[in-house]
Amino acid sequence: MPSLRALLPASLLLALAGCHTAPHPPIRTAAHVQLERFMGDWFVIANIPTFIERGAHNAVERYELSPDGTIATTFTFNADAFDGELKTYHPRGFIKDAKSNAVWGMQFIWPIKADYRIVYVSDDYTRTIIGRERRDYAWIMARTPQIAESEYRALLDILQAEGYDISRVQRVPQQWPNAVKPGR
Repeated sequence: MPSLRALLPASLLLALAGCHTAPHPPIRTAAHVQLERFMGDWFVIANIPTFIERGAHNAVERYELSPDGTIATTFTFNADAFDGELKTYHPRGFIKDAKSNAVWGMQFIWPIKADYRIVYVSDDYTRTIIGRERRDYAWIMARTPQIAESEYRALLDILQAEGYDISRVQRVPQQWPNAVKPGR
């Protein structure tokens, strides 16, 4: 018969396993994304920000389809204020699911490709939600810098249905003088 001392580690492992929450089911993505229609400027309306995005104002993500099938991406924002320092990043997107075009790897640093999933895109390609399988980051984006509150709430509902804690979602301040374009 095993001693109490020998059973203790096994008992602790079983107890910890019982405390582990069940993983989320796979995040749903858009059934099919027409890449040519998805390209262009997207204003970040709200997000669960990464560390580089905290305090971002006037955040815009621009996608351009490259001849090799990758997505040249330009992410710009002003740090901490509308007149804050302009920050620009150039990650590259790699389509991982050619059937849907909704699952990408986004590479900021070689060779790491971060999980990037188009959870939702509106039929007219004016609203989108980007998420990740881990539900740690999310982006609600639109072709315009402002959207109606009812649309925003509907997009939050989609995120929540996919297992996101929407209390973590933050609005991204957007304020654009008529003469200034996102391409800056």
